[in-house]
Amino acid sequence: MIVRDATLEDAADILTIYNYAALNTTAVWTDGPSDLDSRRQWILARQQAGYPVLVAMKGGDVVGFASFGDFRPFPGYRHTVENSVYVDERHHRAGIGRSLVAALIERATAMNKHAMIAGIDGTNVASIALHASLGFVEVARMPEVGCKFGRWLDLVFMQKQLASDVRP
Repeated sequence: MIVRDATLEDAADILTIYNYAALNTTAVWTDGPSDLDSRRQWILARQQAGYPVLVAMKGGDVVGFASFGDFRPFPGYRHTVENSVYVDERHHRAGIGRSLVAALIERATAMNKHAMIAGIDGTNVASIALHASLGFVEVARMPEVGCKFGRWLDLVFMQKQLASDVRP
């Protein structure tokens, strides 16, 4: 498996993985699919902001993607980013998510970010365990702040401290 920077040519594969998650899981708290143009715009916006969009490749196929962006749009949060990671459902539990999040941690540290946040559905045990195994700790659990599939969802925030030499 190879983790590399995404290009616009990866947008269709990213869209397929994202739309599966949006339509079939609580990893994305949206009720409908995205379209190719919006995924291309998302890639460009992240890259133009200086943030990575990564894809995991296996046998020439995109099997996962990940990125991070601003945690919140206010200057006081400039040293904190929030990650997102999605793996093709046919490739779960194969180390792809771990490789992608580890690469995001490296990139954020190189950018002198101080903290990385993951916002995870409280029932997503696999994602919570993945992040915990990479040093994230649960810092908040917000009951019933979202809804999907006719039920309330809890939001779990996990956090990892990164570069210790960053000054506020």
